[in-house]
Amino acid sequence: MNFSGILVGAAVFVAIGIFHPLVIKLEYEVGKCGWWIFLIIGLCCTAASLLVDNLIFSTILGAFAFSGFWGIHEMFLQEKRVLRGWFPENPKRHAYYEERRKNL
Repeated sequence: MNFSGILVGAAVFVAIGIFHPLVIKLEYEVGKCGWWIFLIIGLCCTAASLLVDNLIFSTILGAFAFSGFWGIHEMFLQEKRVLRGWFPENPKRHAYYEERRKNL
C-alpha cells in the first residue's frame, strides 16, 4: 500500500487549517499590510521544496508554499469581508475602516 497520497492530503488539510485562521487574525491585528508575511512564508517554502530530496516532503512544502501565496489573496478579500461587516473589525483601526468605507 502507498500512503503518500493520504499523507500529502492530510498535510494540505493542515496547511489550510493553519492559514485560514492566520489570515483572519493577521488582518484583524495589522490589516492587509501584513500580506508580505505570507509572501515570505511562500518563498521560503518554495525554496525549501526545491532543495529537499524527499519527494513527499518536497510536495508538502510546495503545498505550504502555495497556501502562503493564496494567503496573500485572502488578506485583501478578508479586508473586504470586514468592511462589509461579515467579520469583526479591530476597534483600534476603526478610523482606517471608516475611511475605506467612504471610498467604496
